[in-house]
Amino acid sequence: MSSTTTIAGSVALVTGANRGIGKALVEGLIKAGAKKVYAGARNVETLRPLQIALGDRVVPLRLDVTNAAEVASAAKAARDVTLVFNNAGVAFDSTGLGEKDFDHARSEMEVNYFGVLAMMRAFAPVFERQGGGTFINVASIVSMVNFPSFGTYSASKAAVWSLSIGLRGLLAGRNIRVVTVHPGPVDTDMAADIEMEKATPEQVTQAILEGLSDGAEEVFPDAMARDLYQQWRADHKAVERATAGVGA
Repeated sequence: MSSTTTIAGSVALVTGANRGIGKALVEGLIKAGAKKVYAGARNVETLRPLQIALGDRVVPLRLDVTNAAEVASAAKAARDVTLVFNNAGVAFDSTGLGEKDFDHARSEMEVNYFGVLAMMRAFAPVFERQGGGTFINVASIVSMVNFPSFGTYSASKAAVWSLSIGLRGLLAGRNIRVVTVHPGPVDTDMAADIEMEKATPEQVTQAILEGLSDGAEEVFPDAMARDLYQQWRADHKAVERATAGVGA
């Protein structure tokens, strides 16, 4: 199995493509020479401006990753795809103990974890027919470092990371790579209320594309993510204690 992924001439699919990191990924892939990018979103009309701006190489898809029929339809429509960016996600300020937190946690798991699992199950056979491919699963640095003020979101991203590790080993023999991305705060609608320095979606995209070219299995696209990862590797219990009161 090749340990690197070439963007030029590739065919990609991006979930959650209408804004934030997803939109930047579509733009970055086209700029890097992708032959075609399927752009998925729940409301396909929100993708029209992206298609108008970038041209016919962008193919809008109605794709709610929690909708089994739409995931199956996407796998049929995008039979030539070799890169799938599992980017769609939701987040709540939810510790797990609040009045509405169980529902919030369920929503986060449905989109952030089960949505990724559904896409990987649907597109692994597509990749096999193509002779191989790459899944790029957008997790978060909180997949490793749980911030209690949004603990249920952290848990959903930890599930994505764990799933990716397991399927990486299982799919390697089929010439299918699995890459995880672990950003810190990114300047998107989802992180609008987080008051700290944030990476831009374009910076995250550039780091992802460079990571794919370099053969990385895990991408830490910003300074905060890289710093926390190094601290976590050195002493994960110290990091746990340091973040225990964050947002409390």
